[in-house]
Amino acid sequence: MSVLSNEEILRYSRHLILPEVGMDGQTKLKDAKVLLVGTGGLGSPMALYLAAAGIGTIGLVDFDVVDRTNLQRQVIHGTKDIGRKKIDSAEESLKDINPNVVVVRHEVALNSENALDIVAQYDIVADGTDNFPTRYLVNDACVLLNKPNVYGSIFRFEGQASVFAMEDGPCYHCLYPEPPPPGLVPSCAEGGVLGILPGVVGLIQATEVVKLILGKGTSLKGRLVLYDALNMKFRELKLRRNPECPACGDHRTITKLIDYQEFCGIPAQPETPVVDLSEIDPVEVKARIDRGDNFILIDVREPHEYQIAKIPYAQLIPLGELPKRLAELDPTADYVMHCKSGMRSGKATDLLRQNGFTQVRNMKGGILAWSDKVDPTVAKY
Repeated sequence: MSVLSNEEILRYSRHLILPEVGMDGQTKLKDAKVLLVGTGGLGSPMALYLAAAGIGTIGLVDFDVVDRTNLQRQVIHGTKDIGRKKIDSAEESLKDINPNVVVVRHEVALNSENALDIVAQYDIVADGTDNFPTRYLVNDACVLLNKPNVYGSIFRFEGQASVFAMEDGPCYHCLYPEPPPPGLVPSCAEGGVLGILPGVVGLIQATEVVKLILGKGTSLKGRLVLYDALNMKFRELKLRRNPECPACGDHRTITKLIDYQEFCGIPAQPETPVVDLSEIDPVEVKARIDRGDNFILIDVREPHEYQIAKIPYAQLIPLGELPKRLAELDPTADYVMHCKSGMRSGKATDLLRQNGFTQVRNMKGGILAWSDKVDPTVAKY
């Protein structure tokens, strides 16, 4: 067991006078090793407060770079960090808050080949990821290695948190036995997220980490906390371990890490890029506009997005309204669909093709690519 220095005793004095923490508890925090998967919206507040609390070793898994759109919620990074590796700016922030913390960098994409080796080095894993394949991966690695998985997720104005993979408790598979179909749940980039929301959910996760290390209080094992920021309401759902769960049940079938992209129905990328005839580059769309080609450009974003940035030539029909407005469209006309990044307009393209429209293409990269390649005066968001 470690010994606290005089500097640490002073730094953590407000902890030390709590009977539930004290010298023994603070020493447990110093000896603990916690892995944070992601240094984004959830990882930022978790990392900052766990470092301040005196967690001795914090592992960071991240391979992304800081983008301006991150700064509205990823508070561990600043404007000066735009373009830097997130793991660099995160480590710098943690060291500034508490130079006693050992930061271990894992500058990789967590996958089935490296997850067990990385997770095995830590006592607790806190999941700050934003996609289903990695959530299932983190869960299964924790179940296989008997490591608590402190889970959180956020979207728009709502968040949830729990603790999985503890003895006799449920795991992420028990909550979500099947992943949603690819593309059904929009990402934060598509659906948005209140910047303050991950602060609340991430701090719930950080609190659970500290409680688990101290062995104090009642954890979120078997409970799912739901937070509605718009109405400032918390709800709690009881969770039970599913005896038939393939990961943590009585007759487990997941005995090793699997291909989680395939499990979530995400097709593998071909080694040789395939030309998608259903897509069109924004530069080509601009050339068609300049030539006066007879085609219709449809924007399938939401009206509030249209107010942020738009292509003047485009007609707005939100994706949710498109099925009931097909009668307004001419099946023999030439259409180009666009959205923010190309995902929603891809769905719109498929919808029109399934309904007999033969000349439909998706503008690749959406209005973000239009801003990059055609007109930089169009705002990016």
